[in-house]
Amino acid sequence: MDLDLGQVRAFVAVAGHLHFGRAAEELSISQQAVSKRVARLEAALGVPLLTRGNVEPTDAGRRFLEPARELLRSADAAVGAVHAVGRPLRIDLWGHLYGPARTVAPVIGARPGKSGRSPSSTRSRSTPGR
Repeated sequence: MDLDLGQVRAFVAVAGHLHFGRAAEELSISQQAVSKRVARLEAALGVPLLTRGNVEPTDAGRRFLEPARELLRSADAAVGAVHAVGRPLRIDLWGHLYGPARTVAPVIGARPGKSGRSPSSTRSRSTPGR
Protein backbone atom coordinates (compact mmCIF):
# COMPACT_ATOMS: atom_id res chain seq x y z
CA MET A 1 0.00 0.00 0.00
CA ASP A 2 1.29 3.46 -0.90
CA LEU A 3 0.56 6.15 1.66
CA ASP A 4 -0.04 9.76 0.65
CA LEU A 5 2.26 11.89 2.83
CA GLY A 6 -0.17 14.81 2.68
CA GLN A 7 -2.88 12.62 4.15
CA VAL A 8 -0.54 11.27 6.83
CA ARG A 9 0.64 14.81 7.65
CA ALA A 10 -2.99 15.93 8.02
CA PHE A 11 -3.77 13.05 10.38
CA VAL A 12 -0.67 13.74 12.51
CA ALA A 13 -1.56 17.44 12.72
CA VAL A 14 -5.15 16.72 13.79
CA ALA A 15 -4.01 14.11 16.30
CA GLY A 16 -1.48 16.58 17.69
CA HIS A 17 -3.95 19.46 18.06
CA LEU A 18 -7.10 17.38 18.63
CA HIS A 19 -8.77 19.98 16.45
CA PHE A 20 -9.30 20.13 12.68
CA GLY A 21 -9.22 23.93 12.53
CA ARG A 22 -5.89 24.29 14.32
CA ALA A 23 -4.42 21.49 12.19
CA ALA A 24 -5.58 23.38 9.09
CA GLU A 25 -3.85 26.54 10.32
CA GLU A 26 -0.61 24.61 10.94
CA LEU A 27 -0.72 23.10 7.46
CA SER A 28 -1.87 26.35 5.79
CA ILE A 29 -4.81 24.63 4.11
CA SER A 30 -8.56 24.76 4.67
CA GLN A 31 -10.28 22.77 7.39
CA GLN A 32 -12.30 21.04 4.67
CA ALA A 33 -9.07 19.93 2.94
CA VAL A 34 -7.73 18.50 6.22
CA SER A 35 -10.98 16.62 6.80
CA LYS A 36 -10.96 15.20 3.26
CA ARG A 37 -7.32 14.11 3.55
CA VAL A 38 -7.96 12.31 6.84
CA ALA A 39 -11.13 10.70 5.43
CA ARG A 40 -9.19 9.44 2.38
CA LEU A 41 -6.46 8.03 4.62
CA GLU A 42 -9.06 6.27 6.77
CA ALA A 43 -10.72 4.86 3.63
CA ALA A 44 -7.38 3.61 2.30
CA LEU A 45 -6.54 1.94 5.63
CA GLY A 46 -10.07 0.65 6.11
CA VAL A 47 -10.35 1.90 9.72
CA PRO A 48 -11.35 5.14 11.42
CA LEU A 49 -8.33 6.91 12.91
CA LEU A 50 -10.12 9.78 14.64
CA THR A 51 -13.43 10.24 16.40
CA ARG A 52 -15.47 13.16 15.16
CA GLY A 53 -17.13 15.73 17.40
CA ASN A 54 -14.81 15.45 20.38
CA VAL A 55 -11.73 14.82 18.24
CA GLU A 56 -9.34 12.17 19.50
CA PRO A 57 -7.51 9.23 17.98
CA THR A 58 -9.27 5.87 17.97
CA ASP A 59 -7.35 2.79 19.14
CA ALA A 60 -6.19 2.27 15.56
CA GLY A 61 -5.28 5.97 15.35
CA ARG A 62 -3.15 5.75 18.50
CA ARG A 63 -1.32 2.72 17.10
CA PHE A 64 -0.81 4.48 13.75
CA LEU A 65 0.32 7.85 15.19
CA GLU A 66 3.94 7.16 16.18
CA PRO A 67 4.84 5.20 13.01
CA ALA A 68 3.18 8.02 11.03
CA ARG A 69 5.34 10.61 12.79
CA GLU A 70 8.43 8.51 12.07
CA LEU A 71 7.39 8.22 8.42
CA LEU A 72 7.14 12.01 8.15
CA ARG A 73 10.53 12.48 9.86
CA SER A 74 12.07 10.03 7.40
CA ALA A 75 10.45 11.76 4.43
CA ASP A 76 11.70 15.15 5.65
CA ALA A 77 15.20 13.67 6.13
CA ALA A 78 15.14 12.24 2.60
CA VAL A 79 14.23 15.64 1.15
CA GLY A 80 16.88 17.29 3.35
CA ALA A 81 19.53 14.86 2.08
CA VAL A 82 19.00 16.18 -1.42
CA HIS A 83 19.82 19.66 -0.18
CA ALA A 84 22.74 18.58 2.00
CA VAL A 85 25.32 20.86 3.57
CA GLY A 86 27.93 22.03 1.13
CA ARG A 87 25.44 23.21 -1.42
CA PRO A 88 26.74 26.50 -2.78
CA LEU A 89 25.07 29.69 -1.68
CA ARG A 90 23.80 31.73 -4.57
CA ILE A 91 22.55 35.25 -4.11
CA ASP A 92 21.23 37.28 -7.01
CA LEU A 93 21.41 40.97 -6.29
CA TRP A 94 19.46 43.74 -7.93
CA GLY A 95 19.98 47.24 -6.81
CA HIS A 96 21.52 50.58 -7.39
CA LEU A 97 25.31 50.91 -7.32
CA TYR A 98 25.92 47.53 -5.66
CA GLY A 99 24.40 48.66 -2.35
CA PRO A 100 22.87 45.22 -1.79
CA ALA A 101 26.27 43.59 -2.39
CA ARG A 102 27.81 45.71 0.33
CA THR A 103 24.99 44.66 2.66
CA VAL A 104 25.55 40.92 2.27
CA ALA A 105 29.36 40.99 1.89
CA PRO A 106 30.07 40.60 5.64
CA VAL A 107 27.82 37.52 5.81
CA ILE A 108 29.36 35.94 2.73
CA GLY A 109 32.86 36.68 4.05
CA ALA A 110 32.06 34.89 7.32
CA ARG A 111 31.18 31.60 5.60
CA PRO A 112 33.92 28.95 5.89
CA GLY A 113 35.22 27.72 2.57
CA LYS A 114 33.57 30.60 0.74
CA SER A 115 34.09 31.16 -2.90
CA GLY A 116 32.22 33.81 -4.66
CA ARG A 117 32.23 36.22 -7.52
CA SER A 118 31.70 39.90 -7.31
CA PRO A 119 28.70 41.39 -9.07
CA SER A 120 30.96 42.90 -11.73
CA SER A 121 32.37 39.47 -12.64
CA THR A 122 28.89 38.03 -13.27
CA ARG A 123 27.24 41.05 -14.85
CA SER A 124 27.93 40.07 -18.46
CA ARG A 125 26.85 36.48 -17.81
CA SER A 126 23.56 37.36 -16.13
CA THR A 127 22.42 40.17 -18.40
CA PRO A 128 20.76 38.66 -21.47
CA GLY A 129 21.34 40.32 -24.80
CA ARG A 130 24.55 42.16 -23.88
